[in-house]
Amino acid sequence: MERVSAVPVPQPRTVTADPAPDSPADSSDGRSSRRSLAAALLLGAAGATVVLLASGQVWAEGRAATGGGALPLTADGRDVTGAPAALAIVGLAALVAVFAVRSVGRRLVAVLLALSGLGAALSAWAGATDSTALDEEAARTTGDAAATIDALTHTAWPYVTAAGGLLILVAGLLALRFGSRWPTMSGRYERDGTPRPRKAPRTAPDPDRPEELWKALDRGEDPTG
Repeated sequence: MERVSAVPVPQPRTVTADPAPDSPADSSDGRSSRRSLAAALLLGAAGATVVLLASGQVWAEGRAATGGGALPLTADGRDVTGAPAALAIVGLAALVAVFAVRSVGRRLVAVLLALSGLGAALSAWAGATDSTALDEEAARTTGDAAATIDALTHTAWPYVTAAGGLLILVAGLLALRFGSRWPTMSGRYERDGTPRPRKAPRTAPDPDRPEELWKALDRGEDPTG
């Protein structure tokens, strides 16, 4: 009989699949999150700046009749209504606070941001045709409570202020829609759930080592005991 030698049959190698790259959906979500974050910051900051600057401009002009003629008078936005400037400051604070909170707190702050923008826009729009501030200025200047304003005109600054409020509103809506994906300011300082590696336990010193013998002599001990 012929001797049959057992030849090992080569086994197929196990191929380890490379980790799949990020899916297009994940990368798209990341890009949209960054874009919405940048847009909210830009719109919120720009809107608050516009409101604060425009509310300090002249909103209404007129002339008050006096015994010697007509006295020109003006009223700026803060004379007409202080609501837009106050709400712009609230919007700026809410814009910063959005990144300091998360979950339900972030949603509530985003609502506050949107409402502050809406309130600034509506109050500025309502003050665009207001003449009360000029009437009060005429009465104070002339000393006549019945003094009236002639040739009353309004500028475009109230509408610029309202446009700034709308920018803050859009920033708040972006925070409501995409804020759950934005990072927090304190996130980088928080510990994650990964347990820290334990330190290796210290082993007892070997008394037979030369350095341990010298240490014992320094302490006045008998190392041979």
